[in-house]
Amino acid sequence: MNKKEGNGSARKRKTDSVHKTDDSVIPSDVISAFRVFQQELDTRHDKYERLVKLSRDITIESKRTIFLLHRVTSVPNVEEVLNEAENKLDGVRQKIGQIAEELRAEDLYQFHKAFTSGVQEYVEAVSFLHFIRHRILISLEEINAGLVFLKDEKKETKVKGECPGACVLTFQVTPADYLLGVADLTGELMRMCISSVGNGDMETPFELSNFLRDIHDGFSYIGNMGPYEVSKKLHTLRQSLGKVEDACYMLKVRGSEIPKHMLADVFSGRTAVLDQDEGLA
Repeated sequence: MNKKEGNGSARKRKTDSVHKTDDSVIPSDVISAFRVFQQELDTRHDKYERLVKLSRDITIESKRTIFLLHRVTSVPNVEEVLNEAENKLDGVRQKIGQIAEELRAEDLYQFHKAFTSGVQEYVEAVSFLHFIRHRILISLEEINAGLVFLKDEKKETKVKGECPGACVLTFQVTPADYLLGVADLTGELMRMCISSVGNGDMETPFELSNFLRDIHDGFSYIGNMGPYEVSKKLHTLRQSLGKVEDACYMLKVRGSEIPKHMLADVFSGRTAVLDQDEGLA
Protein backbone atom coordinates (compact mmCIF):
# COMPACT_ATOMS: atom_id res chain seq x y z
CA MET A 1 0.00 0.00 0.00
CA ASN A 2 1.50 3.31 -1.01
CA LYS A 3 1.58 6.48 1.05
CA LYS A 4 -1.35 8.06 -0.80
CA GLU A 5 -3.66 5.12 -0.10
CA GLY A 6 -2.58 5.06 3.53
CA ASN A 7 -3.49 8.72 4.04
CA GLY A 8 -6.86 8.16 2.42
CA SER A 9 -7.67 5.26 4.74
CA ALA A 10 -6.68 7.30 7.77
CA ARG A 11 -8.95 10.16 6.73
CA LYS A 12 -11.83 7.73 6.18
CA ARG A 13 -11.42 6.20 9.62
CA LYS A 14 -11.31 9.67 11.16
CA THR A 15 -14.51 10.74 9.33
CA ASP A 16 -16.33 7.59 10.42
CA SER A 17 -15.40 8.24 14.02
CA VAL A 18 -16.73 11.83 13.81
CA HIS A 19 -20.13 10.88 12.31
CA LYS A 20 -20.65 7.84 14.51
CA THR A 21 -23.09 8.53 17.34
CA ASP A 22 -23.27 6.53 20.49
CA ASP A 23 -25.44 7.01 23.55
CA SER A 24 -22.39 6.43 25.66
CA VAL A 25 -20.77 9.57 24.24
CA ILE A 26 -23.82 11.81 24.95
CA PRO A 27 -24.53 12.56 28.60
CA SER A 28 -27.41 10.48 29.96
CA ASP A 29 -29.32 13.51 31.26
CA VAL A 30 -29.40 15.02 27.74
CA ILE A 31 -30.77 11.78 26.29
CA SER A 32 -33.39 11.60 29.03
CA ALA A 33 -34.44 15.19 28.38
CA PHE A 34 -34.88 14.60 24.64
CA ARG A 35 -36.86 11.43 25.28
CA VAL A 36 -39.21 13.47 27.45
CA PHE A 37 -39.54 16.03 24.63
CA GLN A 38 -40.27 13.24 22.17
CA GLN A 39 -43.02 11.87 24.40
CA GLU A 40 -44.56 15.33 24.82
CA LEU A 41 -44.54 15.98 21.06
CA ASP A 42 -46.06 12.58 20.29
CA THR A 43 -48.77 13.17 22.87
CA ARG A 44 -49.53 16.63 21.47
CA HIS A 45 -49.67 15.36 17.87
CA ASP A 46 -52.02 12.53 18.87
CA LYS A 47 -54.29 15.01 20.67
CA TYR A 48 -54.28 17.29 17.63
CA GLU A 49 -55.35 14.44 15.35
CA ARG A 50 -58.16 13.45 17.71
CA LEU A 51 -59.40 17.04 17.71
CA VAL A 52 -59.32 17.15 13.90
CA LYS A 53 -61.46 14.01 13.76
CA LEU A 54 -63.93 15.40 16.29
CA SER A 55 -64.14 18.64 14.30
CA ARG A 56 -64.86 16.67 11.14
CA ASP A 57 -67.68 14.77 12.87
CA ILE A 58 -69.13 18.03 14.23
CA THR A 59 -69.05 19.57 10.76
CA ILE A 60 -70.87 16.62 9.20
CA GLU A 61 -73.62 16.49 11.83
CA SER A 62 -74.06 20.27 11.81
CA LYS A 63 -74.49 20.28 8.02
CA ARG A 64 -77.08 17.52 8.29
CA THR A 65 -78.93 19.62 10.86
CA ILE A 66 -78.89 22.62 8.53
CA PHE A 67 -80.24 20.53 5.64
CA LEU A 68 -82.98 19.28 7.94
CA LEU A 69 -83.92 22.80 9.01
CA HIS A 70 -84.45 23.86 5.39
CA ARG A 71 -87.47 21.56 5.36
CA VAL A 72 -89.41 23.97 7.61
CA THR A 73 -90.54 25.92 4.54
CA SER A 74 -92.28 22.91 3.01
CA VAL A 75 -93.60 20.69 5.83
CA PRO A 76 -96.90 21.13 7.69
CA ASN A 77 -95.51 20.21 11.11
CA VAL A 78 -92.63 22.63 11.68
CA GLU A 79 -92.23 21.84 15.36
CA GLU A 80 -91.47 18.20 14.61
CA VAL A 81 -88.59 19.23 12.35
CA LEU A 82 -87.27 21.66 14.94
CA ASN A 83 -87.34 19.01 17.67
CA GLU A 84 -85.47 16.57 15.44
CA ALA A 85 -82.89 19.25 14.70
CA GLU A 86 -82.51 19.95 18.42
CA ASN A 87 -81.85 16.26 19.05
CA LYS A 88 -79.16 16.27 16.38
CA LEU A 89 -77.54 19.31 17.95
CA ASP A 90 -77.53 17.54 21.31
CA GLY A 91 -75.36 14.89 19.68
CA VAL A 92 -73.10 17.60 18.29
CA ARG A 93 -72.75 19.09 21.78
CA GLN A 94 -71.57 15.73 23.05
CA LYS A 95 -68.79 15.86 20.47
CA ILE A 96 -67.90 19.37 21.63
CA GLY A 97 -67.85 17.99 25.18
CA GLN A 98 -65.18 15.54 24.02
CA ILE A 99 -63.18 18.49 22.70
CA ALA A 100 -63.54 20.19 26.09
CA GLU A 101 -62.25 17.05 27.73
CA GLU A 102 -59.27 16.91 25.38
CA LEU A 103 -58.49 20.56 26.12
CA ARG A 104 -58.60 20.12 29.88
CA ALA A 105 -55.56 21.89 31.38
CA GLU A 106 -54.45 22.85 27.84
CA ASP A 107 -54.15 26.18 26.07
CA LEU A 108 -57.15 26.37 23.73
CA TYR A 109 -55.34 28.49 21.15
CA GLN A 110 -52.54 25.95 20.72
CA PHE A 111 -55.12 23.54 19.26
CA HIS A 112 -57.63 26.06 17.91
CA LYS A 113 -56.85 25.41 14.26
CA ALA A 114 -57.72 21.72 14.69
CA PHE A 115 -61.39 22.30 15.57
CA THR A 116 -62.29 25.83 14.49
CA SER A 117 -64.07 24.73 11.29
CA GLY A 118 -66.35 22.37 13.22
CA VAL A 119 -67.18 24.99 15.84
CA GLN A 120 -68.06 27.52 13.13
CA GLU A 121 -70.40 24.99 11.51
CA TYR A 122 -72.03 24.33 14.89
CA VAL A 123 -72.55 28.07 15.43
CA GLU A 124 -74.14 28.27 12.00
CA ALA A 125 -76.51 25.37 12.75
CA VAL A 126 -77.54 26.48 16.24
CA SER A 127 -78.04 30.10 15.15
CA PHE A 128 -80.18 28.91 12.20
CA LEU A 129 -82.38 26.89 14.54
CA HIS A 130 -82.62 29.80 16.99
CA PHE A 131 -83.64 32.20 14.22
CA ILE A 132 -86.38 29.89 12.95
CA ARG A 133 -87.79 29.55 16.47
CA HIS A 134 -87.44 33.14 17.73
CA ARG A 135 -86.64 35.27 14.65
CA ILE A 136 -83.64 36.84 16.38
CA LEU A 137 -79.90 36.22 16.36
CA ILE A 138 -78.55 34.03 19.14
CA SER A 139 -75.83 35.66 21.24
CA LEU A 140 -72.38 34.29 21.98
CA GLU A 141 -73.29 34.03 25.66
CA GLU A 142 -76.34 31.90 24.88
CA ILE A 143 -74.25 29.54 22.75
CA ASN A 144 -71.61 29.14 25.45
CA ALA A 145 -74.28 28.59 28.10
CA GLY A 146 -75.28 25.41 26.27
CA LEU A 147 -71.72 24.07 26.25
CA VAL A 148 -71.38 23.14 29.92
CA PHE A 149 -70.74 19.44 30.55
CA LEU A 150 -70.76 17.32 33.69
CA LYS A 151 -68.17 14.55 33.64
CA ASP A 152 -68.36 11.74 36.18
CA GLU A 153 -64.84 10.67 37.16
CA LYS A 154 -65.07 7.12 38.52
CA LYS A 155 -61.67 7.14 40.13
CA GLU A 156 -59.10 9.63 41.30
CA THR A 157 -56.23 10.37 39.00
CA LYS A 158 -52.99 12.21 39.41
CA VAL A 159 -53.00 13.60 35.87
CA LYS A 160 -52.76 17.38 35.93
CA GLY A 161 -56.06 19.11 35.29
CA GLU A 162 -58.31 16.16 36.04
CA CYS A 163 -60.55 16.08 39.05
CA PRO A 164 -62.05 13.23 41.07
CA GLY A 165 -65.80 12.74 41.39
CA ALA A 166 -68.14 14.96 39.39
CA CYS A 167 -66.26 17.43 37.21
CA VAL A 168 -67.78 20.36 35.31
CA LEU A 169 -66.23 21.10 31.94
CA THR A 170 -66.99 24.14 29.82
CA PHE A 171 -66.20 24.97 26.23
CA GLN A 172 -66.06 28.61 25.21
CA VAL A 173 -66.68 29.50 21.57
CA THR A 174 -64.28 32.28 20.64
CA PRO A 175 -65.66 35.60 19.33
CA ALA A 176 -63.93 34.98 16.00
CA ASP A 177 -65.59 31.58 15.54
CA TYR A 178 -68.94 33.12 16.48
CA LEU A 179 -68.59 35.90 13.89
CA LEU A 180 -67.53 33.49 11.16
CA GLY A 181 -70.43 31.16 11.96
CA VAL A 182 -72.92 34.04 11.80
CA ALA A 183 -71.41 35.15 8.48
CA ASP A 184 -72.05 31.66 7.08
CA LEU A 185 -75.60 31.79 8.45
CA THR A 186 -76.48 34.52 5.95
CA GLY A 187 -76.06 32.07 3.06
CA GLU A 188 -78.54 29.65 4.66
CA LEU A 189 -81.02 32.49 5.18
CA MET A 190 -80.72 33.40 1.50
CA ARG A 191 -81.56 29.77 0.57
CA MET A 192 -84.46 29.87 3.00
CA CYS A 193 -85.69 32.97 1.19
CA ILE A 194 -85.65 31.15 -2.15
CA SER A 195 -87.57 28.21 -0.68
CA SER A 196 -90.13 30.55 0.87
CA VAL A 197 -90.70 32.28 -2.45
CA GLY A 198 -91.19 28.91 -4.13
CA ASN A 199 -93.85 27.99 -1.56
CA GLY A 200 -95.72 31.23 -2.07
CA ASP A 201 -94.67 32.77 1.24
CA MET A 202 -94.70 36.52 0.67
CA GLU A 203 -93.81 37.63 4.19
CA THR A 204 -90.65 35.66 5.05
CA PRO A 205 -88.45 37.23 2.29
CA PHE A 206 -89.09 40.75 3.63
CA GLU A 207 -88.45 39.58 7.19
CA LEU A 208 -85.18 37.94 6.10
CA SER A 209 -84.19 41.05 4.20
CA ASN A 210 -84.49 43.24 7.31
CA PHE A 211 -82.63 40.69 9.42
CA LEU A 212 -79.77 40.33 6.92
CA ARG A 213 -79.49 44.08 6.62
CA ASP A 214 -79.04 44.36 10.39
CA ILE A 215 -76.33 41.67 10.31
CA HIS A 216 -74.60 43.44 7.44
CA ASP A 217 -74.64 46.72 9.34
CA GLY A 218 -73.15 45.00 12.38
CA PHE A 219 -70.30 43.52 10.34
CA SER A 220 -69.70 46.88 8.69
CA TYR A 221 -69.16 48.44 12.11
CA ILE A 222 -66.42 45.88 12.79
CA GLY A 223 -64.57 46.84 9.62
CA ASN A 224 -60.90 45.91 9.51
CA MET A 225 -60.69 45.53 13.29
CA GLY A 226 -62.14 42.00 13.23
CA PRO A 227 -60.52 38.70 12.21
CA TYR A 228 -59.06 38.50 8.73
CA GLU A 229 -61.51 35.79 7.65
CA VAL A 230 -64.46 38.08 8.46
CA SER A 231 -63.44 40.60 5.80
CA LYS A 232 -63.32 37.79 3.24
CA LYS A 233 -66.80 36.53 4.15
CA LEU A 234 -68.25 40.03 4.14
CA HIS A 235 -68.31 39.93 0.32
CA THR A 236 -70.40 36.74 0.37
CA LEU A 237 -72.68 38.29 2.98
CA ARG A 238 -73.31 41.26 0.68
CA GLN A 239 -74.12 38.91 -2.17
CA SER A 240 -76.66 37.03 -0.06
CA LEU A 241 -78.25 40.29 1.04
CA GLY A 242 -78.39 41.51 -2.55
CA LYS A 243 -80.17 38.35 -3.70
CA VAL A 244 -82.73 38.58 -0.91
CA GLU A 245 -83.36 42.25 -1.63
CA ASP A 246 -83.75 41.41 -5.32
CA ALA A 247 -86.37 38.79 -4.38
CA CYS A 248 -88.23 41.35 -2.27
CA TYR A 249 -88.14 43.85 -5.14
CA MET A 250 -89.52 41.24 -7.54
CA LEU A 251 -92.30 40.29 -5.13
CA LYS A 252 -93.21 43.91 -4.49
CA VAL A 253 -93.19 45.03 -8.12
CA ARG A 254 -94.11 41.90 -10.07
CA GLY A 255 -95.60 39.65 -7.42
CA SER A 256 -99.14 40.13 -8.67
CA GLU A 257 -98.13 39.44 -12.28
CA ILE A 258 -96.40 36.08 -11.72
CA PRO A 259 -98.23 32.96 -10.46
CA LYS A 260 -96.96 31.76 -7.09
CA HIS A 261 -95.77 28.41 -8.43
CA MET A 262 -93.52 30.21 -10.93
CA LEU A 263 -91.97 32.70 -8.53
CA ALA A 264 -89.14 30.38 -7.48
CA ASP A 265 -88.17 29.66 -11.12
CA VAL A 266 -88.15 33.36 -11.99
CA PHE A 267 -86.13 34.22 -8.88
CA SER A 268 -83.65 31.38 -9.47
CA GLY A 269 -83.10 32.58 -13.02
CA ARG A 270 -82.58 36.13 -11.77
CA THR A 271 -80.06 34.85 -9.18
CA ALA A 272 -78.12 32.97 -11.87
CA VAL A 273 -77.88 36.16 -13.92
CA LEU A 274 -76.56 38.08 -10.91
CA ASP A 275 -73.94 35.39 -10.26
CA GLN A 276 -72.84 35.47 -13.88
CA ASP A 277 -72.49 39.26 -13.80
CA GLU A 278 -70.31 38.92 -10.71
CA GLY A 279 -68.17 36.22 -12.29
CA LEU A 280 -69.38 33.43 -9.99
CA ALA A 281 -71.12 31.27 -12.58
